[in-house]
Amino acid sequence: MKVGIEEALLRAEEFSDLVGDVPTQVPALLRQVLLPVVADALGLPATFEEWGRRFAAHAFTSAEQEVLREYFTAYRDRFEVFDQERPFGQVAGLRTAKDETKSTALLVATAASGNNVPLFSSRTDADVYPLAVDEAVRWLLHVQCWDTAAIKSGAVGDSKVKAGKTTGNPTGPLGQLGVLVPMGTSLYDTLLLNSPILPGPQVGMPQWRAKKAASPEWDTRPAEGLLDLWTWQPRRVRLIPEETGDGVRVTRIVLSAGDRLRELPDYEPHTAWKTVTDKKAAAGTRRPRRLASGRAIWRGMQALLDVEHADREHTSDLLMQLSGLRGEGEIDEDYPLRLEAFGAVYGTQSAVVEDLLHDAIPLPISALDRDGDVFELVVEATEQAEQLEKAINGLSQDLRRALRAEPIPWDKGNRPGALVLHALDPLVRRMLAGVQESGGDQDVVRRGQLAWELKAWEATRHIADQVVFCGWAGHVRRAGHRGRTEQGGNVVLAGNCGGPVPQAPRGGVAPGCRASPSGRSRTQSRR
Repeated sequence: MKVGIEEALLRAEEFSDLVGDVPTQVPALLRQVLLPVVADALGLPATFEEWGRRFAAHAFTSAEQEVLREYFTAYRDRFEVFDQERPFGQVAGLRTAKDETKSTALLVATAASGNNVPLFSSRTDADVYPLAVDEAVRWLLHVQCWDTAAIKSGAVGDSKVKAGKTTGNPTGPLGQLGVLVPMGTSLYDTLLLNSPILPGPQVGMPQWRAKKAASPEWDTRPAEGLLDLWTWQPRRVRLIPEETGDGVRVTRIVLSAGDRLRELPDYEPHTAWKTVTDKKAAAGTRRPRRLASGRAIWRGMQALLDVEHADREHTSDLLMQLSGLRGEGEIDEDYPLRLEAFGAVYGTQSAVVEDLLHDAIPLPISALDRDGDVFELVVEATEQAEQLEKAINGLSQDLRRALRAEPIPWDKGNRPGALVLHALDPLVRRMLAGVQESGGDQDVVRRGQLAWELKAWEATRHIADQVVFCGWAGHVRRAGHRGRTEQGGNVVLAGNCGGPVPQAPRGGVAPGCRASPSGRSRTQSRR
């Protein structure tokens, strides 16, 4: 279902979720438009009590809806996409010295464009990539958050252009973070869960309320408040519409360099942090924690839940705030909170997008109490999963050594421990959901912990059996090969590694595996 910004906010309690063309559009929509509008029109909560009162309402009150309507009436022209003077999120009349334009594929992170060539793409850089206006705006917001650091076209009016281009561009601000977004059961709840409790003077204003319209000239400067940070414009863009048989479509764009953030402010609410241990760094210097490709976010649960500022790991400000709200009784222990993580993996010199990351887990509110049993259970369970992975990897290495094979290098190859994490992943998520539904009931939590440990043990034992069987089969294959070489006799086969561990046969032939009359096994014959 597609709705405009105003309708989405006025009916926020009716929508359960935000959905974009790719998951990474969700934080872009929240930070670039929805959250700043609400914060600018209604203000951010100033106290825990005010936050709790708004959250308990489950919808904007009639008075708040009226304020939102007045806000859109006052600034409606600032949201016009093709306005001649102040187009939304763009620079009017932006052009290069040669009046060159580029395909809209440059906006779309998953489309082939220049050096950014996704696997299995059915389009090339030369193909026209028409975007409906709403699609183009969503990708415009996405590029303002996640764009690559590739060289940008030089715009007329930009004094920093050299040889018709701009180099040294950082990626979009979200591309430098591991973005953590708490999600609620409705869009309204999500907006509140992502609203920091902050006094007015520190909020600032969004980009559409700036006194001057954006120009091709850009600067390196600090963010002037939270709303300036959320609506940061790291790129200068102009969408070029075209009338087609399907209506108005955006087919060409101009994209050039934009503002550079001098430093990431410590009030950035959507990322976890880690302390910089470099001796050259000032004491207490923090750096955003980024997501690791292929790693589920529950594997970093200790850092996610560490709300009391450990030495090196710091969770996000929004999760710390939720911990405080839980302590004040402003949010129920069994509220079905969902934590979603977003990130991007860039390729060579951050000039191409290699992968867009997204993961989501149910996060029990009670786990944010560091002294509580639920915190201990959740952290212990995720650590147990890591330990089981290491145990299977250790078993594999020991078997390889016993067979006189080289251990798998730590940075190469696939280890069987990955099978353990794959098998335990749904169990961890089910355990987190169960703990969340328990509302902190100790009896339910203990039974859930026992069930998790039993299931985890069964899954790991099954994989251990496969590893041992494969090792034994490899040993038998070697023995058979030596026997064929030395004696010219029959050869045994390895069998399927997915089966149970068979007993070692006296004659060196695996149970259920018969040698063919010619002396070659069925498996070997197929080869």
